[in-house]
Parts: sequence; structure tokens; C-alpha cells
Amino acid sequence: MIDVNELRKGVTFELDGNIYKVLEYDHHKPGRGKATIRVDVRDLRSGTRLKKKFNSGDSVQDIRLTYRNAQYLYNDGDMYYFMDVETYEQPALKGDILGDNTKFLTDEMEVKLTFYKGDPLDIDLPITVDQKVVRADPSIRGNTATSVTKSVTTSTGLEVDVPNFVEEGNIIRIDTRTGEYITRV
Repeated sequence: MIDVNELRKGVTFELDGNIYKVLEYDHHKPGRGKATIRVDVRDLRSGTRLKKKFNSGDSVQDIRLTYRNAQYLYNDGDMYYFMDVETYEQPALKGDILGDNTKFLTDEMEVKLTFYKGDPLDIDLPITVDQKVVRADPSIRGNTATSVTKSVTTSTGLEVDVPNFVEEGNIIRIDTRTGEYITRV
């Protein structure tokens, strides 16, 4: 068992037979009374996002997860297929479970698969990914003096705000934690 005060972004726990991963954490201490912990979580089996509220001092069941390195292969619309780089097994995950992470997946990308009792639950992406810009509005001359940004679309359908000098065909580096532009590669 772990105390709810130890819940942070990325922590996985079990509650009422469901497995949750913490997406956001907020500790609220009113003037009087007990502190409350509010967390946004994702059910790792169904993919639904929920808000949970706990009182300080409550506890939840800690779980043991195993991790394996895998390579992203392809998707067939609903299912995303990976290959374990050691055993060559090909586990699949539903797109609902992966959520917004699907926009960062590129062919042959190395990820870390999360397993619980032998079942794949989730993936951990690398901190940054490089993607090709497939749609970008043209730059307007004279707008380069200030930090003007524009929205571009990458090869996976991800929309990112980038500086005005990024053009179609450029490769850009994106932070997978925030979805923000880092640099042009």
C-alpha cells in the first residue's frame, strides 16, 4: 500500500480492481481540516480519463509493473502493434488506451512497453521525437523579426506551433511530454 501523498505524475496504482496511471496531481490544503489530493488518472485497461479525490492519509494499492523494450510496427486503425526486441513477440494495444501518444509514434520507433501480470498496458515514449512537417503555411516576409509562430502538421497528424521559419519538408524535434516544438533538425 502507498499513501496518496506519494502519488505523482506517472505513478501507477490499483483501486477497486482497476489499474490507474496518474496524469496530473494536485495537493490542496484548506485553512482547516484535512488536505485533499486530486488526481487526473487514466484507466489503463479501458483508456478512460477520470478525476479522483482522496483525503490525506488514505492509501491505494501499489502494483508491480514490468517493462520491456519494443519497437513500434504499425496500426490497423484501432490496434497498435509493437515487437518485443528480445523475444520478437508482437503485443498490441488499443488506440483508446494509448490516447494522445499515438500522434508521436513513427515507424520503427523504440518505446518501452509496460506489462502487468503479462498483459501489455501502456507505453513510455522517448523524451523527444523527430517528425517531418507535411503541411505548413508559407512564411510572410517581415514577420521574422519577432517571435511569430504558426501551426504545422507532421507526418503522424500532430499539430505543433513552430517558429515562422519552419517550412514543409523540414524535420522538427518535439518534446513528447508537452507536445511542444524544440528545434529544427
